[in-house]
Amino acid sequence: MKSVHLVITDLFLPKDFAAEVCAGLHLPALEKMLARGASTGSDPSTSLGRTGEGGSLEELLCVMFGVPCKPDVPIAPISALFDGLGEGCWLRTDPTHLRLQREQLVLLPNVKVSTDEVGQLCASLNEHFAGQGMEFFAPHPQRWYVRLDRLPDIETVPLSQAAGRNVRGLLPVGAEAARWHQLFNEVQMLLFTHPVNEAREARGELPINSLWFWGCGCSSAAPLLKVYETVSSNEVLAEMFASAANIPFAGWSEQWCDEEGSGKQLLVWTGLRLALQQGDLSAWRDALQDFEIGYAQPLWQALRAGKISQLQVDILGGNGVRRLLLNRADAWAFWRRSKPLAGCSMV
Repeated sequence: MKSVHLVITDLFLPKDFAAEVCAGLHLPALEKMLARGASTGSDPSTSLGRTGEGGSLEELLCVMFGVPCKPDVPIAPISALFDGLGEGCWLRTDPTHLRLQREQLVLLPNVKVSTDEVGQLCASLNEHFAGQGMEFFAPHPQRWYVRLDRLPDIETVPLSQAAGRNVRGLLPVGAEAARWHQLFNEVQMLLFTHPVNEAREARGELPINSLWFWGCGCSSAAPLLKVYETVSSNEVLAEMFASAANIPFAGWSEQWCDEEGSGKQLLVWTGLRLALQQGDLSAWRDALQDFEIGYAQPLWQALRAGKISQLQVDILGGNGVRRLLLNRADAWAFWRRSKPLAGCSMV
């Protein structure tokens, strides 16, 4: 019989405003899952590194697919393969905008940039760093890379964890951290006066004034674990892992598809994270209400009817992962009374 593994990011809001934001939401299926699932707490194998806030989907996926993630979470080689680049030692170097806010340098990701601008900026980076054992590539407007002669001894913070935060304290650590702090500053100086950014500012657009280094790793001949029959997500990172493991992938639909057959289905949903990063709590509410109707309710009904043998729910946030396991008997445990989402937490 089929089982389902559901991963959700940013479900629990800070308690000081959760009640206000969640007021009026109708989430009977989701709240029953939270109340009746057997909680295993925070899985130490997927606990966060030094960022301390916001669940690390990158690390969780590495654990799920059998990719060693110490000292760094090696997303770059998996991502590079997905983007059509070859083997090697890779580091993601994604284009970002740093904004000075009250003596804080706040990182803004996903800055829109044209193909022509990408080409000019990448060419300048390669010219500037020629002969230093690094070569820059930009196969996707928001996913840039640097290929290195060897793997640096550093630990980085994923872009998803640095987004919207003060970058001080989030820069690489490790034996070679000083070198990468220097490169971080050197890149900013290069980009600050670049003609592409001068033109962008003249048009009132955010300049690409920094790169975020993260996810270093070398390509491995070891295959990824193939523990899922299918993967579905609105997050390209999940698609990358599915592709690397040669698992069929489907984009996120409005309604959960009760597929025929046995095996384990992975569902990864990050719709709430996108709304929070944009500071749009109304969009967070709308996304969660749509999820309740399109996914939580049909999954709950399938579990109660015995159409799926087990539902595993991993909720990312706080300082790790809250894991819930539910079987058909749990779904009928009416004495485990649910409570409003605003009163739930990671523990």
